[in-house]
Amino acid sequence: MRITIENLSYTYDRRGRGRFDETIEVNALQGVSCTIESGDFVGIMGQTGCGKTTLIQLIAGLLTPTAGRICLDGQDINDRSYDRNVLRQAIGVVFQYPEQQLFAATVENDVAFGLKYSGLSANAIDERVKWALETMGFDFSKVRKQSPLALSGGEKRRVAIAGVLAVQPKIIIFDEPIAGLDPYGRQDFLELVAKLNDNGTTIIMISHNMNALAKYTKHLLVLEDGRLIMAGETRAVFLSLNNDLQVRGIRRAITEPQHVAALIAKHRKCQCQDSFRDDVVTYDDLISALKGYLLGVGGGGSA
Repeated sequence: MRITIENLSYTYDRRGRGRFDETIEVNALQGVSCTIESGDFVGIMGQTGCGKTTLIQLIAGLLTPTAGRICLDGQDINDRSYDRNVLRQAIGVVFQYPEQQLFAATVENDVAFGLKYSGLSANAIDERVKWALETMGFDFSKVRKQSPLALSGGEKRRVAIAGVLAVQPKIIIFDEPIAGLDPYGRQDFLELVAKLNDNGTTIIMISHNMNALAKYTKHLLVLEDGRLIMAGETRAVFLSLNNDLQVRGIRRAITEPQHVAALIAKHRKCQCQDSFRDDVVTYDDLISALKGYLLGVGGGGSA
């Protein structure tokens, strides 16, 4: 399903904290336009308060825009004639720390909750729950009767996401899905999300983890102060952002591999050697560049 966002804005009133307690108008989003194609893996990045969460809430129909449109396969989701059940079945949302929403006595009951009023038979629900848990890497026979509260943090998160997956949405939105997970938990979780995308599910993911966005997403949306300042293929966006920082004299890189590559490039320049590759974004890029460096072939461009 294609998501088309046209000149989207969202404004709300916030009571001030000043002497006169005045009301302040906040422009959370201003004139955002973009398209998310079916089957894409889109990352949304930007500093805290830039409008990322507001954007996904608007896409999911949890907020109504002040101006502009959001269309799902050409239909405005905020039009009075639009069937909101279509939206609820098409889009699943996983907010930050979803494990805090677990409540049922057993894992299978928690995952099945979203199917309670689906009209599916009991057998069909059981099959859907089994599929969702196995897709998230669980052994269904071992985990089904366990209390979700007895699981590890990463396992709780996967159970919570299985509950969304059981509804079989075509689009899943994640808000900081790897926050609070250890490095192994982050990698395992992101590999599962990538597998969902490989199987055709459209993924939209907010994250402050630049390395994760660089490795897993296909396209990026970059927000700043409620405006979409950059959008495009992930590699191109990261390289453009990194170049922009250098032009502005900011001595830091976007991803860790870019930072390491910049340090090596600086060293080689001091040693009057050939320049180091300037297209490093991911760890795979860095490994490839280092192989060339250690073999003495160096050179700019892709190895």
